[in-house]
Order: sequence, then C-alpha cells, then structure tokens
Amino acid sequence: MTHLLVTPDSAGITDVPGFEAAGVACDIREKHDLKRLDLALLFSLRPCTAAGTFTKNAVKAAPVLLCQKHLAHGGPFHGLVANSGNANACTGPDGLADAHTTAQRIAASLNLKPTSFFVCSTGRIGQPMPMPKLLKGLERVVSEKGRTSDHGHKAASAILTSDTKPKTVTVSFTYDGKKHFVSGIAKGAGMIQPNMATMLAFFATDFSVPRSFLQKTLSEAVTGTFNCITVDGDMSTNDTVLMLANGHSGVSVGDKSPRELRVLFAEAVWKACEILADKIVSDGEKITKVVEVKINGAASADDAEKVARAIGNSLLVKSSWYGEDPNWGRLADAAGYAGAKLVEAKLDILYNDTPAMTAGKPHADLKPKWKEVVKARRFTITLNLHLGKASFRLLATDLTEGYVHYNKSE
Repeated sequence: MTHLLVTPDSAGITDVPGFEAAGVACDIREKHDLKRLDLALLFSLRPCTAAGTFTKNAVKAAPVLLCQKHLAHGGPFHGLVANSGNANACTGPDGLADAHTTAQRIAASLNLKPTSFFVCSTGRIGQPMPMPKLLKGLERVVSEKGRTSDHGHKAASAILTSDTKPKTVTVSFTYDGKKHFVSGIAKGAGMIQPNMATMLAFFATDFSVPRSFLQKTLSEAVTGTFNCITVDGDMSTNDTVLMLANGHSGVSVGDKSPRELRVLFAEAVWKACEILADKIVSDGEKITKVVEVKINGAASADDAEKVARAIGNSLLVKSSWYGEDPNWGRLADAAGYAGAKLVEAKLDILYNDTPAMTAGKPHADLKPKWKEVVKARRFTITLNLHLGKASFRLLATDLTEGYVHYNKSE
C-alpha cells in the first residue's frame, strides 16, 4: 500500500520539480522597511493548468477579479506574483488597472503573456498600491528567483501580514516507481472565517492534471479544510487559493487514470490543505487556544454546520475558552439559537471524552475534569444531537484582550 509522506515545515513550492520562487522586500507598507519581505513570485517554465477558489464576499479586491478573469481564460499558466502589506481592495478602476499592470510587467520580463500569471494581494484595504515600489520589486523578484529551499522559504515569508511564522507543507508519494509532489504555502491569522479565511494559499504539483479534474479536486479539499476554520468570524475581500500543475513528472492524473492514482492525488491535495488550514488557525491573532468543535448526530449536514459555527463564533464561548472556564451552558445556548433542529432532552456535550451533559442532564460532579481539559492549548468539544447521522468539524480559537488590542487600530 502506498502511503503519503508529509513534511509539515518544508521549503514549500520549490520542493516541486520545475517550480522556482523568490521573495523580496520593496516597502509596500511604505514604512521605510527594506528588511521585511513583501513580494513573492512562484514560477514554472513549463506551462501549467490551474484551479482556484475565491472569496464569496460581495466586495472583491482587484486582484481577485483579475485572477478569476485569467482562470476563466483557461491558460496556459506559468505562475503568480503576490504582495503583502496592501490588499488593493476598494481601490476602484485604478486598483484594477494596477493589478493588470502587475501581470503585464511580470509577464513581459519573462517573455510570456499577461494572462499566464495570477496576481494576489493581502494587507490593508482601501489604500492605493505604491506602484513605483512594486514595479521595482518585480524586476528584483524575477532576477532573484531560484529552486533552492531558501528561495521557497523567502516566497512563503513574503506573503505574511499579521502571521508570526511562514506556513509551508509538502506531501509526496511514490506511484509506479516515481515520486510525486504536492506542495503549498499559505498566510492567514486574522479575519478568518470561511468561505474561506483572510488567507492566501498557493499549491503546486508536478503531475499533469486536466483543468476540470484539478478544479474538482481542489474545490473538494478547500470545502473540507479551509472552509472549516474560524478565528473571528470575519470574511476577507482577498481570499484566494490557487493550484498549478506543471506536468514535470510526465505523469497525468485525471478522470480516466487508475483509481489508486486518483485517490492518492486527491488525498495528497486534501492533506496539504488540511495542514495549512490548521497552521492558519494555530497562528490566529493573539490566540491562546485552538478548539476542535465536533457536531455529531445532526438531522442534516446543514444543521451540523450551523451548530458548529454558532459555537465557534460565539464571543461568550470564545471568551470562556480564553479564561479556561468550562462554561458548557454557553455551548448549549449557542447550539440552541443556531437555527438547527435540536431537542434539549437528547443533547450530549463532552470536553474531550468527559461528559458535561448527557441526554440534557448535567454532570456537575465532573467539573474538575472539564477544568483540566480546558487548560490545554488544544482540546475538543463534542456535541451529539441524537437526531440523525450528519456531522461537522470546525477548528476555532479563543478571543483574547491581545486580539482586541492588536485590531483596535492599524
């Protein structure tokens, strides 16, 4: 049986044969800081197919609109450029023109078509992009691109905003004697609420993958990972997940491929997304807890998700997690107003494996055990509604004074 090999803190994109990367500093934040990397390039000399998912916010940043347009064009694609420090969102026609100029300049410097590149941005909303600095940065990012792990790490660092660390992963497996790769990088720490989060995530693989199969595989993975996390319940204007497949291995995976290969590829993409989604939650702005909220026995999948999100986004619940107070009454309350079918007399609530309520009746004698559970940085809360077979899993965080202080001004 073939197993996935997971490297959770890898070089990222440059682990995939045929991909180059770079990260440079060009002071996009306009704070006279030329030490903080803020412009990344991911590049494949071989043409790629691509897939993407984007924010569902009605207010979409200019780069999101450009990416959607380029993706619809169908390719071929050769890479993407991404900046941090400025979202290029709510910037009107000028912002869209700046995004197009970015694609044109990076493409011209590599003798390629503008539609072969995606452009992504993350940072402060409503500020014009400092194009003179960005354009100088584009010249450097092209000249400094390479295939080493250092190049990969610099690209992963250049997309960060309030993150405290780069987020990378590589998943590999051997099939028919050949080793194949799915690698990714991501950023995200605040405004985290699907669909998706305040996040950028970029993936690469050395498989040749038809566009429709790549899109289906990526969309399914995003739905079950990035769309199942929350830090603060906010949705960004810039959320983007992109995946590029350059075919460097000479092996194709698609609808007509052997089932084993299709399953392995889908599992590799899912695992890469899952690990980066977990890293995003774990690096939430000023958090101290990561809580897995599991809803079982719901009458429908929609009901299970409603209950999980009501709990994971409740300010009262999140505050109690920060205070290490096992206030299960707040869990029951949030579940009750979630808009899902719920019968109190059937409800079970557990902290890890310790029951707080069974069939609507509390276990007050077990409070010391609940208090021990919530002292940990990570723990699980499970609710069983006993009304059906549907379930949902959400990764959430606590809410701290540090989060409020950090976000009270920019």
